[in-house]
Amino acid sequence: MKIDLKNLNIRKAHDSMKSGDFSARELTEAYLGVIKEKNSNINAYLHIFEENALKQADEADKRFRDGTAVLLTGIPMAIKNNILVKGEITTASSKILENYHAIYDATVIEKLKRAGAVFLGGVNLDEFAMGGSTENSAYGVTKNPYDDTRVSGGSSGGSASAVAMDGALSALGTDTGGSIRQPSSFCGTVGLKTTYGRVSRYGAIAMGSSLDQIGPIAKTVDDAEIIYDCIKGEDKMDSQTIPENLIKEPKIKEKMTIGVPRHFMKDGVDLDVMKNFEESLEKLKSLGHEIKEIELPNIDYSLATYYIIMPAEVSTNLARFDGVRFGLLKEGENGIQDYMKTRAVGFGPEARRRIILGTYVLSAGYYDAYYNKATALREIMKKDFVKAFENVDVILTPTSPIPAFKIGEKANDPVQMYLADIFTVSANMVGVPAISVPSGFTEREGKQLPLGIQFMAPWMGENVLFKIGKDFLNEK
Repeated sequence: MKIDLKNLNIRKAHDSMKSGDFSARELTEAYLGVIKEKNSNINAYLHIFEENALKQADEADKRFRDGTAVLLTGIPMAIKNNILVKGEITTASSKILENYHAIYDATVIEKLKRAGAVFLGGVNLDEFAMGGSTENSAYGVTKNPYDDTRVSGGSSGGSASAVAMDGALSALGTDTGGSIRQPSSFCGTVGLKTTYGRVSRYGAIAMGSSLDQIGPIAKTVDDAEIIYDCIKGEDKMDSQTIPENLIKEPKIKEKMTIGVPRHFMKDGVDLDVMKNFEESLEKLKSLGHEIKEIELPNIDYSLATYYIIMPAEVSTNLARFDGVRFGLLKEGENGIQDYMKTRAVGFGPEARRRIILGTYVLSAGYYDAYYNKATALREIMKKDFVKAFENVDVILTPTSPIPAFKIGEKANDPVQMYLADIFTVSANMVGVPAISVPSGFTEREGKQLPLGIQFMAPWMGENVLFKIGKDFLNEK
């Protein structure tokens, strides 16, 4: 039988496999068929785990037969290629990790394996998750399935494109400054950035350790919730995960107060994006939610602060790639030359740019002037959000100020690329959860391009995001 991949979600797939409409193997083969058909153009997948995926599918079919299957059993997923899957090549889209095979599973992978999920392959990203377009990958750009002349977003562009092209039912991404939400907006998917510490980062190749979070990219809010419920939780291998006895989820209200920081949306937002945002507000009003304008006094500084703290952490995390323990080695006359040659060849331009920036702001003469001030301002921003959430249940902005842009359009202007993160970085800076949901389309050159809106909730408020997201998308 031909499986309707376009209209499939996790619950439908589970019910169909349970009732015998199709098997996990048949579902996996259907997705592998799409990958073979479309990936040569879209370039979402870097590595296809075909043999292991079919083995996992066969194991899932056994679980359906013996009655031990759960919701994620047999569900085919794409995994961002900076999340370790034991035995598989994990490059983080960098030449410096070329042919590196993971020697253990990330905690999230362990949990999904226990649930019986099927891993179709490792998908493309900006090198070490540094970028908003997947143009910084050492293995080529990932194109947008809605218009293959445009970017898929980043850094989880491969994850969003894989789902959007029906090359996976769902995917895992990582989000440091918007890297799950922005590509979800560009590709018409749902993307969840979790509360900092709610999902273990163990086994995710670090970029910015105080900012990184793993989360799902999916077709529906319900699918994102199912994956989140599987991967969340305290982990002794990640000391930043929140102990279960400290988890206090906000109460869910049927009708919510939605805060809108209009003072933050004055400049640089595409007219179609703003029009779509206003239409989304009207839709939320019609559903009975209250819209309230709010002030976040220091949010204007979030992007500048982010681009001090994040490169500082990048320069520290990427220092380990020395040509000795991982992947690539370019030999020189001595150890220092080995190190310099390996890193010169192994890192791309954006990785080098951020290493240099980070080293600069951490240097003796500038540490107090930049890094210390940025960390102090970060704490002030957290207090702004605490105060805002005393009066509203969620905060709403566009996910991105622009729709998907042309491949190469911003490649020579990194500042313009960084500005595309303006609405997403604050959630990472203060650690709150945020979700991007599809909100409509805009037309460019005869093509319909997806747009998204972003809800932010208080710390540990993923339950609130799922409620408002389902309400907005009319998910039952």
